[in-house]
Amino acid sequence: MELFPAIDIRQGQVVRLAQGEAARLTVYAEDPSAVAQRFAADGARWIHVVDLDRAFGWGDNAGPVRRIVEQVSGRVKIQLGGGFRSPGLIEDGLALGVERVVVGTAAARDPELVSRALAEAGPNRLAVGIDARDGIVAVRGWTESTGERVETLAARVIAAGVTTLICTDIARDGMLSGPDVAGCAALQRLGAGVIVSGGVATLDDLRAARAAGLAGAIAGRALYEGRFTVREALAAV
Repeated sequence: MELFPAIDIRQGQVVRLAQGEAARLTVYAEDPSAVAQRFAADGARWIHVVDLDRAFGWGDNAGPVRRIVEQVSGRVKIQLGGGFRSPGLIEDGLALGVERVVVGTAAARDPELVSRALAEAGPNRLAVGIDARDGIVAVRGWTESTGERVETLAARVIAAGVTTLICTDIARDGMLSGPDVAGCAALQRLGAGVIVSGGVATLDDLRAARAAGLAGAIAGRALYEGRFTVREALAAV
């Protein structure tokens, strides 16, 4: 199982949101690339980066993302999410040098986009992020509901050829309330590797994800608030 320390970027700063709400924001660092270098020094193999400005339609953080890639190139793979809603934007994201981009809203709203992106980038460079509120898919920075069940979307994109899903329970995200391991394990049985996101608070949460056979786990606030270190988390997974 892989550990994905998270770096969420808003206006060039490292932040965390509570339950995806932009108004409930905490700034943890001024320099995302410095945080990435610290994660790399602690042994991280992947870092999960989210461009919140692009996710909410407020602009982008291409510069900070590019600096992260430059600083950890050859040591850490970068997985980048946030606002990849067109083939051009997906191409732009990959051009930053990241290993994989995460498509969220577009996967729910434009099924053909996933097929086109898979054909152009391949399954190893594309993941689908499924963000859920009470089992229903949420989109556009978690501000809108599609009315579609999470498992329905998962089955559709897996049938299209997606091999990696990132599943976030919005109610748990940034709340340190424990991840939805059981729900993610159920989705993984549909045929793709699942990375659990939202709510990781303890090393036992990571051990539970590993025991369930999940492909990975994203940790954010727990790392920034010192509940465990990247080194301890890697030992747990």
